[in-house]
Amino acid sequence: MKNRDTRVHNSVRVEVIVKSWKWLRRLLKRAFRSKKLVIGVVILGFFVLVAVIGPIFATNPNGFIGPDMASPSLKFPLGTDFAGQNVLYQLIDSTGPSLLVGFAAGALATLISVIIGIGSGFVGGIFDETATFFTNIILVIPGLPLVLIVAAYVGSSSLTPIILVIAFTSWAAYARVLRGQTLSIRNRDFILASRVAGEKWWRIVFVEILPNELAIIVSNFIFMVVFAILTQATLAFLGIGDVTTLTWGNMLYLANNDEALTSGAWWWFIPPGLCIGLVGTALAFINFGLDEILNPRLKISAQKEK
Repeated sequence: MKNRDTRVHNSVRVEVIVKSWKWLRRLLKRAFRSKKLVIGVVILGFFVLVAVIGPIFATNPNGFIGPDMASPSLKFPLGTDFAGQNVLYQLIDSTGPSLLVGFAAGALATLISVIIGIGSGFVGGIFDETATFFTNIILVIPGLPLVLIVAAYVGSSSLTPIILVIAFTSWAAYARVLRGQTLSIRNRDFILASRVAGEKWWRIVFVEILPNELAIIVSNFIFMVVFAILTQATLAFLGIGDVTTLTWGNMLYLANNDEALTSGAWWWFIPPGLCIGLVGTALAFINFGLDEILNPRLKISAQKEK
């Protein structure tokens, strides 16, 4: 009996792996045909590359290596700040922490929303009522003021608390969307057939329900990354959180404190703002491209247009 159960479990695992591999291959083939997705990946890939290898070349971003408030030149492509520090080096050094905050907070918030949203919709009962109660509490509290209050209260010399604060205060809306979608899917014929056939709950969730909500999950994750980057920049601009670690938001904070705008030092505050805008644009392109691939209705429309 045990051997039979083991064979069944192994066959299920093999089936899941094979289906996942086939699905990934089809996804990659369609991905290279999407211009929006390619453009978004190229722009985002550039920033990831800068974050990884940039610090090797941009040595000592806090070093006093030039004249104060020097305008862009061949020696200093983005000029210097009020202390003679190389703005380009600071911009490069800020890329990694800024992306880290965005993707870490986005991934954590998405994970929480998936667990609570799909879990409450699938399980139902007391768990659903409890999860919905806490979700509604978070929803009725304005997001940004809540983040500001919690971040100011926690305070830290690292980015970890900021990541946790952003993630734990921004999952509720997406969890509600996933719950509603799960409630709709769980009563469909193929889910009922799986239950009658005696399928394990985890297989129903991961093989039947999750793939049908993948477009929503990916879209939520991308928007959460953008929201996290903008929120961290807002907190840093207000002087909340870790102001010692260079991020695009902290560069804006320092530029504002030293009146870069009034003194005409555009090279100090425009580049970090432009980087935030470009990353947001890249993620928007990726979202549009993936939505066309993962959303069946958009995929059919695109095929008809061709």
